[in-house]
Amino acid sequence: MGKVQPAAYKAMGALDAYVHDSSVDKLHKELIKIRASQINGCAYCVNYHTADAIKLGEDPKKLYLVSVWKEAPNVFDEKEQLILAMTEEITLIHQNGLTDATYEKAIDTFGQEITAQIMMIIVTINAWNRIGVGLNMHPDF
Repeated sequence: MGKVQPAAYKAMGALDAYVHDSSVDKLHKELIKIRASQINGCAYCVNYHTADAIKLGEDPKKLYLVSVWKEAPNVFDEKEQLILAMTEEITLIHQNGLTDATYEKAIDTFGQEITAQIMMIIVTINAWNRIGVGLNMHPDF
């Protein structure tokens, strides 16, 4: 992609820089990236962001449960549950999109600025997932 469409790849790089510099907690960023990548079937990104979360100190046992977070409310705190709900609702936009209830809870919990940043992280990883799956990228083991 970088060779064939360098301007597009550069734009994605700018989104990545924005995400990197956002005020959202680093582990929260990785939870977003892992969950969206699971939903989108991007093995490369699931592998990559799970490894990044472990490097940041996240317990691998917790990461095993990201795909079933609703069934593990004692494992994920209230903010993590909200972030994962936002990730699912935005990633699965064709179902209902981000509900008013989830959005209002996010504003109450994180404020407008961080909520907007969380939304952009979700949008960005969804774009990368589509590139990764579209290019048939696979994790290296």
